Amino acid sequence: MKPRYQVSRAAVDLIKRFEGYRMKAAQLPDGRWTLGYGHTLTARAGASVSEQDAEALLLYDLITVAHAVNENVYTTLNQNQFDALVCFAFNIGTENFVRSAVLRRLNEGALLQAACEMEMWRKADFEGERIVIDALVRRRSAEKALFLTPPDGAWVAAPSSVLRPRIDHDAGKLVPSQAPVAITTALTGDRAVALRDDGSSATALPGAGPSASEQAAAAVGARLEAILPDEAVAPTAAIAAPAQDLGLPEPPVPAAAPSPFIYATPEPQPAASSSAAPFQLTPEEPAAEPVAPAPEPSLFETARPAHEASLFNLGGFSTSGPVKLETQDVAFSDVQPHAFGSVSLLVILGLLGLALFGGGILWNLSVGAGEGLSLVKIFGWSASVVGMICFATATYLLMRRLGDPGPHDED
Repeated sequence: MKPRYQVSRAAVDLIKRFEGYRMKAAQLPDGRWTLGYGHTLTARAGASVSEQDAEALLLYDLITVAHAVNENVYTTLNQNQFDALVCFAFNIGTENFVRSAVLRRLNEGALLQAACEMEMWRKADFEGERIVIDALVRRRSAEKALFLTPPDGAWVAAPSSVLRPRIDHDAGKLVPSQAPVAITTALTGDRAVALRDDGSSATALPGAGPSASEQAAAAVGARLEAILPDEAVAPTAAIAAPAQDLGLPEPPVPAAAPSPFIYATPEPQPAASSSAAPFQLTPEEPAAEPVAPAPEPSLFETARPAHEASLFNLGGFSTSGPVKLETQDVAFSDVQPHAFGSVSLLVILGLLGLALFGGGILWNLSVGAGEGLSLVKIFGWSASVVGMICFATATYLLMRRLGDPGPHDED
């Protein structure tokens, strides 16, 4: 005789967590009323129930669901598997459970496949379309986890060093092609209305927070700010402007400590004229200007003549004074003619080949008609072969000629 299972506390707590407690009765879109933890059998307008009574009504509803599971499942189950099936059947309805693939897999003895089939019941009709609901995805995951939990806690070891997981491409239907929609149902009020809670719909709940994409972008921005902080603003630029606006004396700027990698160089003497010589690239002679005394060479400049190059003055070129550039003649090599000849010559060769080919065919059809293998036909076929070779050669050379990136001569 098949054993009869009873609902345990694990199933009751799981259903209460996902159904939610409704103290006052609310009307469903199909005209029925709901109360407590999803109770619809005796709910009516104006009724209210406490949490203790709502749990009693839930236990009353689970009697029918447990009976349907016991009557239709013929394989041996443990307590966790039975509780998960009761939660599943309570959510989708006993009539759907009887004709579902979950029950068929159970009666076949494929318990793991039945657990995977439970996750397929994740859609609902909302605003005229059937969409994946995120709350149903989470509810199916919790029921599947309870179904697969061993009753004695003896988990089978699957060490990563021995069994490295691989992708199961046959289970692609487990991943929805569309993103699950967040639906929120308020547990207060006289009507049970589901609202889209994605932050973009007009029916979103008031005071809803930012969407998931906005939260992810904010988290990435905060992480980048922590990794790459903004450069500190110079104290002179941040303090000098407010001090000038308020007429206050500017605060003293602390002197920077000398760096061990910077060597002091003597300052050059100021020039007699306040205006510096302009940068010129013309052959004209610049106006005579007072010459400032040359500074002493620093660490990065060697004592070389002016016409020689220094460490940071490659080739003796410097922009500190006028520069006179001289023109130089550059000899260009003559353009070599193309190796394949001109285009006109290749076109003429191709036309000649076509003429020989067509003439040989016409010669055999007209002059050599009715004769056997004679010199007349051999002459015609030879002309055709020579014409075909000439045409093929001209076509090949012409394609090479047009595709060659080398210089093209004028035809």
